[in-house]
Amino acid sequence: MTRKPSPGPRKPAAKPATKAALGKQPPKARRPRAVKDQSLEIPPPPRRPRPADIAVVGAGPTGLAIALMLVRQGRRVMVHERFATPRPVGAGFMLQPTGLDVLDGLGLTPAVEACGQRIDHIFGREARRGRVVLDVRYSDLKRPRPAIGIHRAAIFSILFDACVEAGVDFETDREIVGADAGRLIDSAGRRSAPFNLVIDASGARSAIAAGMGAPRRDLDWGALWTTVPWPGAPFQPTALEQVYLGASRMLGVLPSGVLPPGVPGGAPDAPLATFFWSLKTETWAGWHTLGLEHWKDHCLRLWPDLAPVLDAITDREQMTLASYGHHTLARPVGDRLAVLGDAAHATSPQLGQGVNMGLLDARALADALIHHRDLPTALAAYAAARRWHVRLYQALSLGFTPFYQADGRILPWIRDHLLGKASRLPSAPRLLAATVSGLLLDPRPRDRR
Repeated sequence: MTRKPSPGPRKPAAKPATKAALGKQPPKARRPRAVKDQSLEIPPPPRRPRPADIAVVGAGPTGLAIALMLVRQGRRVMVHERFATPRPVGAGFMLQPTGLDVLDGLGLTPAVEACGQRIDHIFGREARRGRVVLDVRYSDLKRPRPAIGIHRAAIFSILFDACVEAGVDFETDREIVGADAGRLIDSAGRRSAPFNLVIDASGARSAIAAGMGAPRRDLDWGALWTTVPWPGAPFQPTALEQVYLGASRMLGVLPSGVLPPGVPGGAPDAPLATFFWSLKTETWAGWHTLGLEHWKDHCLRLWPDLAPVLDAITDREQMTLASYGHHTLARPVGDRLAVLGDAAHATSPQLGQGVNMGLLDARALADALIHHRDLPTALAAYAAARRWHVRLYQALSLGFTPFYQADGRILPWIRDHLLGKASRLPSAPRLLAATVSGLLLDPRPRDRR
C-alpha cells in the first residue's frame, strides 16, 4: 500500500485588515530578484479587484475632495451618492483663501482660476440713503489673496474629473441613512459589508449626523437664488455687491465665472452671475403667488441697476429657494466614522464659509490618517485639529446673521451707524478681511500663512 506524501508546511492565514491599516502605509515589500525560467511563459490569472477600504457618503465638494486625497494616498475609496447621476446642487459661491489653499495642495487651483472670477472686494450699501455699511477688501490681508467666485457646476466638474482620473469608485442611486461600525445602512434598510472607515459628507441634512445628537435649529430666513448671464456695467466684475433694506431685504450679485466645456447650464466662456434675494422661508408661498412682475418692481425700487439681471428672469421657476439651519456636532467622529463639512457644522451662508470649511475638514482628516497608524487616534486628531476654528466661525455666523437677516429696526441701525463706523478704524479693515477670508485662528499650515 503506497503511503500518500505528506503535505508541505501550512502557510499562515492572512491577517484581516485592521483599523490600524488606515494610518501610515507600511513599507513596500522588496521585489524578488527575477529568475530565468526556460518553461513557457504563462500569465498569472487576473486578480479580482480588492473592495474599497473607505466609504464616502456624498458627492459634493467636500466628499469629492476627501475621496481624491485618500485615493492619492493609495487607499481604495467608494463614493456613495443618492442621485442616479452625481451632479452639483446650487449656484455660485466664493472660494476663500482657506479653501484655495486646500485646492493648491490638490493641484486644482489653475483649473479653478480658469473657470472662476477673481473677487477682491465685498461691498454693501443701505437702499434708502446709499450709505456704505460693508466694505471688505482682500488687499487688506497680511498676505493678500483674492477670493474666487465660481459656479458649483464648475467646481463639481473639476473635482469629479480628478476623482475619476485618480481611480475613485462611485455607487449612485442609493440613499445612505445610517452608519454602524463601518457598515452603511440605506433607505431600504440594507446593510453593506463593513468598511474600515465611513466618511459622512452628505451635507446639512445628513441623516447620519442627525443620529449623533446635535439638535438642528432651523433658521427663519433663507434666500431665493438663480444664475443669470453677467449683466456688465455698472456692476464690478471683481466684487460681490449687496443692497440692504434694514435687515428684512438683502439683494446681491456675485460674479460666478464660466462653466467648463460640456457642462450644461450655459455656453462655455460666457460669464455668469449669481443673483440672490433674502426672504423668510415661511413667506415663500406668498412670493410665489404674488407674481414675478410685482416682485421685480420692488427689486428695481431698491436697486435700479438690477434691470439687466431681472430681464433674464422670465419664470418664477428660475428662482430656487434655499433654507438654512444651524447645528454643530460636539465631536464629529464615532466608531469607524468621521463627519465632515455641513454634515458636521451647518450654518447660515452669511460669512460665505461653507464649502471652504468642508475643504479644510477634508485636509485635516487626510493628514490625520497619514500621521497616525491607529484609526481612533487619527479620528481624535482630526476632531482636535478642527475644533476651535469651526466653533469660532459657527459662533460668528450665528451672531452676525441677524444684522443682515431679521425683522425689526434695532439691529440694522446698529449695523449701519455703529458697525459701519467701527469698520473704518485703523485696525478694522484687516480684521474684517481676515474674518470673511476664514483666516481668524488661521487653519492653514504655518509655512503657507
